[in-house]
Amino acid sequence: MSNPNNTWVAEFILLGFPELHHLQGLLFGSFLTIYVMTVLENLVIVGTIRASHQLHTPMYFFLANLSVLETFYTTVTVPKLLVSLLAGVGIISFSGCLTQLFLFLSLGSSECFLLSTMACDRYLAICHPLRYPALMGWRLCLYLALSAWLGGFLASFVSITLISHLRFCGPNVLNHFFCDISPLLQLSCSDTTTMETLDFVAALAVLATSLLVTVVSYAPILATVLRIPGRGSRQKAFSTCASHLVVVVIFYTTTIFMYARPHAISSFNLNKLVSVVYSVVTPLLNPIIYCLRNRDIREALTKLLQVPDPS
Repeated sequence: MSNPNNTWVAEFILLGFPELHHLQGLLFGSFLTIYVMTVLENLVIVGTIRASHQLHTPMYFFLANLSVLETFYTTVTVPKLLVSLLAGVGIISFSGCLTQLFLFLSLGSSECFLLSTMACDRYLAICHPLRYPALMGWRLCLYLALSAWLGGFLASFVSITLISHLRFCGPNVLNHFFCDISPLLQLSCSDTTTMETLDFVAALAVLATSLLVTVVSYAPILATVLRIPGRGSRQKAFSTCASHLVVVVIFYTTTIFMYARPHAISSFNLNKLVSVVYSVVTPLLNPIIYCLRNRDIREALTKLLQVPDPS
């Protein structure tokens, strides 16, 4: 993806968190713990769904896809951050930087599409329960999941191709803990006005499309739930999508703040803080949110962990 004729910088130095240099050991331990917990949580969810026959439904199929996606998502950035903290300096090649950025943007876009797909699934399940088994067959589930994954990678390809043709002639110090668009564009010797505009349009298209589908799906869901007689029945119906709604709010709030802006963010401390939230903290919290609020997963996990009586 790189263009040697236009690229003078061969590698970038990831600045990381220089203001917290005295807490480098604490940062390493914290990020390592969060990363290991995130991977284990998602593996537990995927393993539980795979091993429990009662969870072989479209909703949990999409949830398993989300767990796999978020494992990859956090793996794109956190291991490199841990190596940088351990070595005291983060160095990444130009091609490695573009690869990291491409994977990060692609997986983030795929998550947008997957969350909107999950919203459509909940809409059919709650608003059309009698037709739901016929409408949401396994072939359609596979098609929707594959479309979400491929759509995210296709949506990011154009931006990465354009960035690869920018000139980087120095300095090569990237004021971030991974290769993100805003700090990378700040280092380019080329005029990035067009690139920033195109990136803004691409990000807005992905976010607006997926968010619109989610909102349109949840509007009739809320209307249907409110018409259900009895408070207990309403709570039981809404509980099937409450966890997804919480994840959607957290994900879109931070992502829109970071990427749906017409100009690169000038406050890199704010940039890095928000980046930690959506690239490190959110993947840690999502499995907890789903497990704590989902009785089916809790019961399936408890059943799997029970030691059989030898008698």
